[in-house]
Amino acid sequence: MLKQFLRSRCQHYLLVGGAAIAGLAQAAPPPVQHFFESAQFKQAQISPSGRYVAVKVGGNNERDGMIVIDSDTGAMAGGARWDGLDIGSFRWVNDNRLVYTLDDKKVAPGDMLFAPGMFAIDRDGSNRRQLVEQGRSDFGASTQIARKIQPWNTFLLNAPGAQDSEFIYAQQPVWGDRGRVIQRTNLVRLNTSTGIATFVDRPTAPDYWMLDHKGEPRIMGSLLNGRTTIHYHDPATDKWRDLATFEAYNFEGEGFDPVGFMDDKFMLVQTRLNGDKTALHRLELASGKVDPKPLLALADFDFSGNVVYSNKRLVGIHYVGDARDTLWFDPALKAAQIEVDKKLPGLINILTPPAAPEVPWILVVSYSDRQPNTYLLYNSKNGQIKLLGSAHSHINPNMMGRQSMTKIQARDGLQIPVWLTMPAKGGKKLPMVVVVHGGPYVRGTDYGWDPIGQFLASRGYAVLEPEFRGSTGYGFGLFKAGMKQWGLSMQDDIADSVKWAVAQGHADPDRVCILGGSYGGYATLMGLVKDPDLYRCGVAYAAVTDIPLMLDGMMWLSDAPDEYRKFGAPVLLGDASNDAERFTATSPLQQAARIKRPLLLAHGSDDRRVPRVHYTKMRSALEANKANAEFMEYTGEGHGWSRSASSVDFWARVEKFLDKHIGAARQ
Repeated sequence: MLKQFLRSRCQHYLLVGGAAIAGLAQAAPPPVQHFFESAQFKQAQISPSGRYVAVKVGGNNERDGMIVIDSDTGAMAGGARWDGLDIGSFRWVNDNRLVYTLDDKKVAPGDMLFAPGMFAIDRDGSNRRQLVEQGRSDFGASTQIARKIQPWNTFLLNAPGAQDSEFIYAQQPVWGDRGRVIQRTNLVRLNTSTGIATFVDRPTAPDYWMLDHKGEPRIMGSLLNGRTTIHYHDPATDKWRDLATFEAYNFEGEGFDPVGFMDDKFMLVQTRLNGDKTALHRLELASGKVDPKPLLALADFDFSGNVVYSNKRLVGIHYVGDARDTLWFDPALKAAQIEVDKKLPGLINILTPPAAPEVPWILVVSYSDRQPNTYLLYNSKNGQIKLLGSAHSHINPNMMGRQSMTKIQARDGLQIPVWLTMPAKGGKKLPMVVVVHGGPYVRGTDYGWDPIGQFLASRGYAVLEPEFRGSTGYGFGLFKAGMKQWGLSMQDDIADSVKWAVAQGHADPDRVCILGGSYGGYATLMGLVKDPDLYRCGVAYAAVTDIPLMLDGMMWLSDAPDEYRKFGAPVLLGDASNDAERFTATSPLQQAARIKRPLLLAHGSDDRRVPRVHYTKMRSALEANKANAEFMEYTGEGHGWSRSASSVDFWARVEKFLDKHIGAARQ
């Protein structure tokens, strides 16, 4: 049964992936399902030698399985599948063995009755061993030792490890305070053949771990009383020592974030030493000093990226500017990048080499603003490219919109980056949807195919995504300007971006709707409160509706860490007592009577980031004021929609709502 499944999946994705690249003509806009149903091709990882590729595939109506493909022949070499469950994350242990977790994509987070567990198999599907319990029961230590199965709270580490033995490193977060917040995250060294595990020694309660270029735990971060300490395990002494300690929420300070290891003497860190932007610097491990000269700095963006290792050495840096890119230190990989870009012009091509290459195959992920992720193999010896599959094979790139970024001037003179996606047919004075990102202290977007933006563009809307003040990734000045500005200048930036789009002739001023989730939901509600003449309607989901209600997470079982509420929130948001008047003026809940425009409000019943009370109180306030509002609650869903059925249903409702108020059906 497994072989039949794997063979059919492999053939299917090679065929439909090819059709996607060919861009077959379609007469009508793609249905909502093509944007928001489960991706057919979700993940690909090349084996340490490069001889095999493990891929996760599965459509919306079938369970996700894992296929192992021979890089040379394209033939099926093994894999894994579970009846009634989905393969979750997976990782190569070595060239013959993999580990994976389980998932259930048909069940919302609030209805999930088991943990992901962890299993190991040989690449041909044999020698399966359970490593981690799936249930959340409190098994006794003696039972675990006897069975050599780790407790449910054991998860894959977001790092590949050495990939040259039977061992992996796994993390074990420990929750406190009624299971709301992680108190510490332990690290275990786990033998995937025997199940034997040992805890990694630690000097204090760990917040996170980082492996070095050899796949060994070398960095541990801890957070206590608002201060972050970076600990280094020195191989010369086999002991931990502190590299640096700094205030976690003193954003003016000179702290740093570890990124990876350059070699045995230098670590790479992300920090802001000079000017407005963070950059990638070298840190000398012996002295703990940071080289003031950056290794990689971008003119318009903060550095954000990750290291690429091969043969236990640093060979490159994947990073994000306007789009993803790579700085190669290895001449052969730099040459391979040039050749792939020639063969796949007009696309962003991200190359990942094997950890210990024995053959010339390199994994390639290719995409653009119009094309979803497509996975391929490139042979650096003969130049051959093989298609593996496409994330959304039904999407025709020719029918997708064009994405661009520019900077506009806010009313106080601050430069605000904005992303604009126009429908494939272009146009002037179009109905426009302003999509406000969540966070808000994150980067909203970068160049690439996005289901929300492209779905809206396919329906004829111009899509505007402002990176308002408070957003990260564009320099400290933009971020700092957003401190304590919820509902104030942050909101003005969004309004100013709309006025810019109207002035440029992109948008019809009488047909603009605002939409967002989480903080974006808050901004949507405040947009209808503060700028009712600018927006004809709003769509808010998983929305923060009141800042004090968000800060009072102890009462409402929010998963916001206590350290953030104590040290971060006062800097970024303000104080519930001292800023009470401002919080009232910028509270959608307290200002609900001012919302007169049509509104679609949706929430997940099991949201722990923005607990359900935000939704229930806002709904009651809107109903009391007889607002023109539609309400939707998704049972079991958390902070956003995890199930394809929820996503498809929600965005189908959004399509009808927009069409009614700013689209073709508008009276």
